Amino acid sequence: MRRKLAGRHAGQAPWHRRARQAVHRSLRLRLVLVFVLLALAMAVTFIAGVQKAVAVGWREAARPLLTDYVDHLAREVGSPPSIARAQAITARLPIALRISGPAVNWDSQPGVPRPGWARDPAWRHGEEGEHLLVRTTADGHRLEFGLSVQSWQQRPRIAWVTLGALLLLTALAYLYVRRLLRPLDDIRAGAQRFGAGAFDQPIPVRCANKPDELGQLAATINTMGSDIHQMLDAKRALLLAMSHELRSPLTRARLNAELLPETPVVDPQRQALLRDLGEMARLITDLLESERLAGSHAALHREPVDLAALAREVVAELGNRHPGAAAIALHAPPGLPALALDRARMRLLLRNLLDNSLRHTEPGAPPLELRVNLQGNALEIEVRDHGPGVPPEHLAKLAQAFYRPDSARQRSTGGVGLGLYLCRLVAQAHGGSLTLRNAQPGLAVRVVLPVPAAPPAAAAQA
Repeated sequence: MRRKLAGRHAGQAPWHRRARQAVHRSLRLRLVLVFVLLALAMAVTFIAGVQKAVAVGWREAARPLLTDYVDHLAREVGSPPSIARAQAITARLPIALRISGPAVNWDSQPGVPRPGWARDPAWRHGEEGEHLLVRTTADGHRLEFGLSVQSWQQRPRIAWVTLGALLLLTALAYLYVRRLLRPLDDIRAGAQRFGAGAFDQPIPVRCANKPDELGQLAATINTMGSDIHQMLDAKRALLLAMSHELRSPLTRARLNAELLPETPVVDPQRQALLRDLGEMARLITDLLESERLAGSHAALHREPVDLAALAREVVAELGNRHPGAAAIALHAPPGLPALALDRARMRLLLRNLLDNSLRHTEPGAPPLELRVNLQGNALEIEVRDHGPGVPPEHLAKLAQAFYRPDSARQRSTGGVGLGLYLCRLVAQAHGGSLTLRNAQPGLAVRVVLPVPAAPPAAAAQA
């Protein structure tokens, strides 16, 4: 419920906050934003510079030219002003003309107010402030020149065209940046593959003959992945060789220990030696199995498995080592169908889950609970004890190889930290997952496996 509310609140965040988060999370958007800001800064600087240059050179060049041209137009209109000539001028040129006086009153654009620039003091000259665009004829008529409103109203169109061009350039810049940073997607995907142990597919290097910085980075990561792959293969080969070589001496030592005389003095030492040798043999077996499951050759041999019956067999086997195994409460729905699972790996999973919980159950505590349930195509297995549990900071690491939150307690109870690690590998090999939580009291380990039901014919043969 909290996650749903958090997601709902995140979806209702203000647009500016969502935009800011998107910019922070995307390198492409930041580069495009830098490009747009740089383009705007350059445009503003250019326009301001042009305006400043025009303003500085106006008095020296533009004003005399404009004055002579307005005088020429005033002479062309005549004195008294001729409306016909004024109409010819406004038809030929994109200007507006207003005539006011004792005899003639005419406006090329009646009822249209003059733009604000026509009243700007910058358009005035002379000591008495005569207007550059206003002339007075000899007979007392006033001629007011200016740009036509139609020409002046083209400014919004120009602004929209400029905005459209800017947006087009932004889109083109985004596409180019996206193409430019596409190797980063390949590098991220390759790093994810390497992290999952898939080293057979290297990161593609664009322009391998002359790679750029991103191409060089991809090649370097490929080299690193190859080195890591070789190191893992060497470690795996060494571990497998050592495990195989240790089996024979352990077998001989176990046979020699069993041949010792059963006397009251020797028998306790003989039994302790046999227990240690058995623990070493199980450790070697677990190491070999962990390398098989973690390697690329972790092939499953699926067959129809009655999981409830298999759980009862595992509980009976554990009764030889743990007195409390007989009290394990098994909860399984009646008529649980046979499922397509790897029998040997599922036996290992159940044995390690129960063995780990039994070793850490205090005497007199309630019995363990083993629950098996089938929800659609998902098999759920949960083992819960009623012990002290595990500190929350250790839960995420508890299923790692050789991890022990309390080394002294582990040595006293047995185990080297491979039990839950093997369970996680078995779950992952079946395409499932393993999670741990504090059940308060105790620890609960939950395994979820996506498994299809075994075919009826195969189940009948089993």
